[in-house]
Amino acid sequence: MDIGLQMVFTGYGWKEISDQQVWDEELKIAEIAADSGFDCLWAVEHHFRDYAFCPDNLQLMAYLTAKHPEIDVGTAAVILPWQDPLRVAEKASALDQLSNGRLRLGVGRGLARREFDGFRTTMAESRERFDEAAAMIMESLRSGWMEGEGPHYIQPKVEIRPRPRFPIDGRIYAVASSEESVVSAAKLRARMVMFADRPWPKRLPQIQQHAQLFEEMHGVSGPPPLTADFCVCTSTMDGAEEFSREYMGTFVYSNFEHYELLGDHFSKVKGYDSYAAKIEVAKEVGIEGIIDGFMQAAVWGTPDRILREFEKRRAIIGDFELATSFRFGGTPYEVAEKSIKLFAKEVLPVLKSWKEPEAKQAAE
Repeated sequence: MDIGLQMVFTGYGWKEISDQQVWDEELKIAEIAADSGFDCLWAVEHHFRDYAFCPDNLQLMAYLTAKHPEIDVGTAAVILPWQDPLRVAEKASALDQLSNGRLRLGVGRGLARREFDGFRTTMAESRERFDEAAAMIMESLRSGWMEGEGPHYIQPKVEIRPRPRFPIDGRIYAVASSEESVVSAAKLRARMVMFADRPWPKRLPQIQQHAQLFEEMHGVSGPPPLTADFCVCTSTMDGAEEFSREYMGTFVYSNFEHYELLGDHFSKVKGYDSYAAKIEVAKEVGIEGIIDGFMQAAVWGTPDRILREFEKRRAIIGDFELATSFRFGGTPYEVAEKSIKLFAKEVLPVLKSWKEPEAKQAAE
C-alpha cells in the first residue's frame, strides 16, 4: 500500500504562532516521514489566510526533492483556475527532471471564494478553466508541446523545455469532491483524490462512478483513489476520542470558516450546485453532526484501532492510497511528532504489508 504525508501549513487554532514557525514545524514533520519509510510527501495549495498557506506547492517540492532524494513528491493539488497552464507544465517538467520522475502531479479547481477573489477571477468559470487547462497540461507533458484554442486559454504551439523525460500517466491525480469533478478526473486518466471528511459509505458511489467511467473511456481498470486523511495516533485509548475531537473539531470549524460553507453563494455560482445541496444537509445536522461524520472518516486512537479503521475502509471502498496529515486544527508540534512517530513504527509496516503476498506471487 502506498502511504504519504499530507502537508497543510495551517496557522488556524493557535493564538500566537508565526508563519515561520508553521513552516519550520511542517518541514520537521516531513523529515520524519521521509526518514520513516513514507512513500510520498504531498502538499496542498492555499493562499492568504490561517486556514493554510502554501502558495506554490511545486516550488516547495523542488526544495523537498533535493532535501529528501529517496521519496516521491506530490501536489494535492495545483489549483488550475489560478494558474497559467503553460507555466504549470513548465514547472512540472522542470521538477520532474530534478526529481528523476518522482513527481506526482495533482490538480484541482478550487472552492474558496476568498481565494478566487484574491486572484481577480471568478468561481463561475472554474469548471471550464480547470477542464481546459488540465487537458492542455497533461497533453503537453505527454507530447512535449502545448497549444490551445480557448475560450479561456489561447496558446500558440510551443515546446515544453526541459522536454518531459518520464511518462506522466500513472502519476496524475485530481481532486474529486463533486460529480462533475469525478468525470473530469476520469477524462484525465487521473486517480481521484478525496478527503476523509464524511463516512466512507457515502463516498463509495463516486469511487464506483470513477472506476466505471475510467474503464469506459480508456479501456482499462481505473486506479484506486487517494484518500487525504487526518490522524491522531495515541499510545492508549484513555481520553483519545476527546483529545482527537479537539483538533479535528477545530479543523472542521476552520474548513467551514475558510470556505464559507454555510453561505448561500454556492447556490448562485455555476458549477457548485452539488455543494449547495451538501450545505443544506450540513445545516440540518449542525456543526456537531459534521464533526461526528468527520470523526468516523478520519483515523484516531491507538495503532490497533487505526488499523481496524483502515481495514473497515478497505472493505467498503476497496484498495486505496493514503496521504495523512498529523498537524491540523491547532495540533501542537509535540503532539504531531509523537503521533507520526508512533504511526510510522506500528501502523506503517502493517499497511505496507497488505499487498506483499500478491507481489511475491507475481514475482514467482
